[in-house]
Amino acid sequence: MNTPKVANHIVNWLKDYAVNAKVKGFVVGVSGGIDSAVTSTLCAKTGLPTLCVEMPIHQAQSQVNRAQEHIAQLKNRFKNVSDTRVDLTSTFEDFIKSVPAVETSPQNDLALANTRARLRMTTLYYFAGLQALLVAGTGNKVEDFGVGFYTKYGDGGVDLSPIADLVKSEVFQLGAYLEVPESIQKAQPTDGLFGDSRTDEDQIGASYDELEWAMQMQDAGKTANDFSGREQEVYKIYTRLNTINQHKMIPIPVCEIPKELK
Repeated sequence: MNTPKVANHIVNWLKDYAVNAKVKGFVVGVSGGIDSAVTSTLCAKTGLPTLCVEMPIHQAQSQVNRAQEHIAQLKNRFKNVSDTRVDLTSTFEDFIKSVPAVETSPQNDLALANTRARLRMTTLYYFAGLQALLVAGTGNKVEDFGVGFYTKYGDGGVDLSPIADLVKSEVFQLGAYLEVPESIQKAQPTDGLFGDSRTDEDQIGASYDELEWAMQMQDAGKTANDFSGREQEVYKIYTRLNTINQHKMIPIPVCEIPKELK
């Protein structure tokens, strides 16, 4: 990948989109991970107002520290960057108290994790509406179009996706080129939605390098029977997630009414 040219292409694409949409700039949720760090840096490089929003909900201190380090670095490098912090922990707890109590289970834990993501999406659109900004998505290609590792109408609810055509390894390359803090470049990817130390790999069962390989193999028309051992296991993980999460990746189904019924 020609990293400098890719970065320049995305920056120009962002700026052109914002100008044509007649908005002032961008708002980005900053989590302390590589995807949001790269996205917010690319937005900052447009020269347009870029608002970085930190939205902790029972967040691990290491994630908070990385997010704050990145925001401080961005503000020092770019005069068009501002930030705000909205602690959504009490909002999340109030929500839990307002809905019927449920027993602890993986399914219920996932529902609450997705609720965190949707509270953050609502917060980003609040600031976008106040300041005439676009919500910039932070999803990469493997997450958005491979395994669907994001929350529908949560971190998947955005106005535009600047890095969604880049796989994770390419995002890391951009991160190094854009001088994202080293602590973020070295951190294990995590969605931070469960209030513990679990990583994306812990949840998915495969690393991003493995998922990128599986994505390439699927594009090449391979099947699980073409592999054995760990490769077959990874390929099955990828294809299972790709199948069950198609509802996130395709347009919302519309019930079309036959003309003779109207």
